[in-house]
Amino acid sequence: MSIFVIADLHLSLSVDKPMDIYGGQWVNHAERIKKNWMKLIKEEDTVIIPGDISWGLRLAEAMEDLKWIDDLPGKKVLFKGNHDLWWNSIGKLNKLFEHLTFIQNTYYETENHRICGSRGWTCPGESGFTQQDQKIYQRELGRLRLSLENAVKNGESSKELIAVLHFPPTNEKLESSGFTDIFEEFGVKKVVYGHLHGREAYKNGLQGMKNGIEYYLTSCDKLECVPLQLEKES
Repeated sequence: MSIFVIADLHLSLSVDKPMDIYGGQWVNHAERIKKNWMKLIKEEDTVIIPGDISWGLRLAEAMEDLKWIDDLPGKKVLFKGNHDLWWNSIGKLNKLFEHLTFIQNTYYETENHRICGSRGWTCPGESGFTQQDQKIYQRELGRLRLSLENAVKNGESSKELIAVLHFPPTNEKLESSGFTDIFEEFGVKKVVYGHLHGREAYKNGLQGMKNGIEYYLTSCDKLECVPLQLEKES
């Protein structure tokens, strides 16, 4: 049993939003994800998807994409991205599919891990950061804290904490943020996120070890459409 992760699927099975206009790394990306997924992932595995799942604007437009993910092997744990405008009532979403769990203010427990997180947002110190960004940033800090508090209160304390954001956990200067402070406060061991696309943008994401936490940028193009094995549980 293993934990895998891949962000930014950007599926568009029922809307006209081809990704190949963003470069060769996106040509046939859904078919490549599926091929690699089927090769790597078994039914008992867990797959974390850190946002930007479907280009659908409404749930009805996203349903074909969500069914596509549901039909793939494994238990899928989904977090909201900035483009997931179809994401509505969490209670409603969690009644739709057998193998998809949508996380908001709560957590998901596996054999040896507690998976927590929120969408995240642009961090202070980023170029162009506004007062409106500050409001959303504070709200997302609160959601992240709620998720981790839920895991600490109700989960098994022996299980390692994995945290998930869609946005990078720092600004482009890789400075500490409220997100990194919360991760350190709760003793998170690994953080996964997406959102950044293209070689130049990858440099703006914190990767590797910082203050005892391992950070992973897992956007689909960065992983070349191959889900990353984060943990092997058994």
